Amino acid sequence: MNLSHRTLGTAALTLSLLLAGCSSTKLDEAPVENRDLSGGGAAAGAGAAGGAGSGTAQSGVTTVDLSKSGSGGAATGLLAQRVVYFDFDSFVVKDEFRPMLEAHAKVLSANRSKRMALEGHTDERGGREYNLALGQKRAEAVLRTLVLLGVQDGQLEAVSFGEERLAVQGSDEAAHAKNRRVELRDK
Repeated sequence: MNLSHRTLGTAALTLSLLLAGCSSTKLDEAPVENRDLSGGGAAAGAGAAGGAGSGTAQSGVTTVDLSKSGSGGAATGLLAQRVVYFDFDSFVVKDEFRPMLEAHAKVLSANRSKRMALEGHTDERGGREYNLALGQKRAEAVLRTLVLLGVQDGQLEAVSFGEERLAVQGSDEAAHAKNRRVELRDK
């Protein structure tokens, strides 16, 4: 029994170190939310009186509702992006796609009835079975990223099409790069 507690402790430590190492958001880049709109104080009163478009007197941070498609600005631009591209023979989600995935995660977290399919794709190099497996790993990598950002696992479905649905025809690297992707589709 002592061995199982030690194994469990080691697994928990390994998981916490892994999760700590995965975070690349710097503190000054982290999104800020003011959830204290009901209490007293100047900052809470200013946020409550000003509505969703005004910032607080204390921090100057503007509240943005990403679930409204007509809100404009960078949030709508990020939500309009729905493709994550991958390097050759890789299923690692690149940091450049994190802001887009964070925007989608925020909308999905705010609306638990919303569902999304994550469709994994590859270029035509490699065998059919290999490409189906790689496309599935890519879709599952995006799924894990969204779950880590707060989305419920039941809201997401990871599927693979392998090389069956090419986005671009061609055998050059530019075409291959456009085909190595995961597409986010509303269900």
